[in-house]
Amino acid sequence: MPTTMRAVQADGRGGVHLRELPVPRAEEGWVVIAPVGTGVCGTDLHLVAGDYPHGRFPVVPGHEFAGHVTEVGPGVVGLAEGDYVGVNPNISCTRCTWCRRGATNLCVDLRPVGIAVDGSCAELVAVPSRIVTALSTSVAHRAAPLIEPFACVLHALERAPGWTDEEVVVFGAGSIGLMAVVLGRAEGSAGIRVVEPDAARRAAALDLGAVQAVGSVEELDRQVYDLVIDASGHPAAITAALGALGPRGRLVQMGVASPTAAVALSPYEVFAKELSVIGSNSLAEKYPEAAERMVDLQDALVSLVTATFTLEDYAQALAAATSPGQIKVQVVA
Repeated sequence: MPTTMRAVQADGRGGVHLRELPVPRAEEGWVVIAPVGTGVCGTDLHLVAGDYPHGRFPVVPGHEFAGHVTEVGPGVVGLAEGDYVGVNPNISCTRCTWCRRGATNLCVDLRPVGIAVDGSCAELVAVPSRIVTALSTSVAHRAAPLIEPFACVLHALERAPGWTDEEVVVFGAGSIGLMAVVLGRAEGSAGIRVVEPDAARRAAALDLGAVQAVGSVEELDRQVYDLVIDASGHPAAITAALGALGPRGRLVQMGVASPTAAVALSPYEVFAKELSVIGSNSLAEKYPEAAERMVDLQDALVSLVTATFTLEDYAQALAAATSPGQIKVQVVA
């Protein structure tokens, strides 16, 4: 059995290198997984740049992934070698107040896979079995890594109950924003509009069911909205999103912004309109639901995957992920 494997390693200063690292072993309560693919997202871009608070370096990136179990550690039940599985990448402590409340994404000792511990941009990755979910074999290998970001969208909209009856606008038509469009269509939403500067992404939004896709907020066919979702993380978009809220409007902030970013907020507007600003961080405990829903929604969601790279080309994958011409980039071992 090989003792080393190929893995990407990030140094937190912008550098990524292909290394030969020791093969991980399945400790008690853990399993080892051979990934079938890993998604690249905005969090990875912040991580590699050293601009993400949970990052611990050096680290193997990769938190949007699925694969097949290759080794099962002592004490693991319900999983066996060969099982097709997906992973909620948040390793929580299970003991703190937030874990007890079911908000494991807010755990005070959170150790996300691919951020604080080695992730899936490698031939093998080890994770606790408690964050692993068995997948239907009907879920395509290209669709399976999308479960994690789709779970983030489910969590975000869970934070805004009753959203299907409201007029919704999404800022940013990257993979997260477009997943919100797919979910809106599946849920029978009153209509989701998209603000996105890139024409190709606007076209994708319309293809997936958006009722309108425009380049700037001024082009929208309504002036105010009940619910606005920022899926971009850009301060200018967040500022525009706040301005698009009507009375009792709600902003769900799920785009990953730099920790040093700031936007202007009028306390009087919050008071006068009874506005709500709602954060949505990661996926909480929505992974199993997202895995179930992927079975029926994968045909639409897999269309978001526009490029695939090898481990050797991870730097190119990062560059592609910043390009408006790409929506979702994946890496395969």
